[in-house]
Amino acid sequence: MARVTFAESAVRDLEEVRDWYSSKGVPEVGLRLVGEAIASLEQAARFPESGRVVPEFGTPRLRELVRPPFRIVYRVDDDGIVVVRVWRSERLMQEP
Repeated sequence: MARVTFAESAVRDLEEVRDWYSSKGVPEVGLRLVGEAIASLEQAARFPESGRVVPEFGTPRLRELVRPPFRIVYRVDDDGIVVVRVWRSERLMQEP
């Protein structure tokens, strides 16, 4: 199984999801969604290339799992995968 690590940007994304739902008075929903997003990375850890190539970039090493309401974007590296963003599934990525 590949090693899974999180970029700072992905950690911030997950914290923002949790905080947004908490601010709406339903913290349990935020915690559940964050937990589901993290749990779905088990597939990527076992099969790093199972996620689709991010269409906005077309780079084989940048892949995503679409788990509505989120896109979990990760980079395949030699020593595992690095989760780079966790965004709303309808949001398009842009180059920095």
